[in-house]
Amino acid sequence: MAEWGDFYHDGMRALQDRFDGRRVADRLAEHRRRYDFWDEDRLLIENAPFFFIATSFGDYTDCSLRAGMPGFVRIVGPGTIEFPEYDGNSMYRTLGNITRNPNVGLLFVKFDGRTPRVRINGRATILDDADALARHHAAKLVVRVVCELYSNCPRSAHDLEGGQLSPYLPRPGYETPAPEWKSRDYIRDILPINDPHASNTRRGRQEP
Repeated sequence: MAEWGDFYHDGMRALQDRFDGRRVADRLAEHRRRYDFWDEDRLLIENAPFFFIATSFGDYTDCSLRAGMPGFVRIVGPGTIEFPEYDGNSMYRTLGNITRNPNVGLLFVKFDGRTPRVRINGRATILDDADALARHHAAKLVVRVVCELYSNCPRSAHDLEGGQLSPYLPRPGYETPAPEWKSRDYIRDILPINDPHASNTRRGRQEP
């Protein structure tokens, strides 16, 4: 089992305090941070045709895409996923970074304007034993990730399936609506002082 430290470091805390966001940040960590999969996580991850992965080592940081037929990412245990490494461009930037630094960041997102994103801070290992390779069709190697998960509201994700841009993103001459999460009972009364939706959400009600 991976050992997880503080969710926020000093740099994050400084910005939270500058913009009066520490209360909300702490409450979101309390309610949304987890180490096993919710049902909605399983649905998104096990049906994902792609995800984004960030890795780093020293001064080099890399962000890449992994894609496959839905089901290519497998949940293999509590808080643990695997995915295959297919034939690629022989650069091995993602896997090379993992061999030196196991810390990875994964983003699962469905561009339908409705499904919450799942973000994963993980510890990755590379498997090349026969059993692991047999679990994943056409795998050259297999990456296993032990996960710390948290969700984000989908308001910044455009509805590409429906051909619509997100109505929640700012634009000149337009008042953005409040996202549902700001009206939740554990958030609505502790929004930052200058939050544009504070007065509306405090008057609002919890969505079912």
